[in-house]
Amino acid sequence: MKIAVPASNPTPTAVVEARFARAPLFLVFDDTNGSWETVANTQVLNTVQGAGIQAAETLVRQQVNAVLTTHCGPKAFRALQAAGISVYTEITGTIDDAVRLLLAGALQPAIGPDVEGHW
Repeated sequence: MKIAVPASNPTPTAVVEARFARAPLFLVFDDTNGSWETVANTQVLNTVQGAGIQAAETLVRQQVNAVLTTHCGPKAFRALQAAGISVYTEITGTIDDAVRLLLAGALQPAIGPDVEGHW
């Protein structure tokens, strides 16, 4: 399973970035080999619209299975869900702790976005 987490710092001990689409990068954990990969999200940082969809497309290309985030807007949520990617919101603390919680089965997927568009 590949798990993506929005971040502003490329280390697993960093805090989960509050905004999914506008995060400068994603850390992707692959539980099949225990590796971390940094995926840039800089293409959306200055866009006026479509950041959520573009960020989701970036993660689809990375073939992630789950996204752990503090907040996720409606367009990003729909794009991720359409690609079969599970979204977990209200995630706080460190990236590493969030991934551990998911792998331990302690998190439930979100049923919808938790913020309005252009949040």
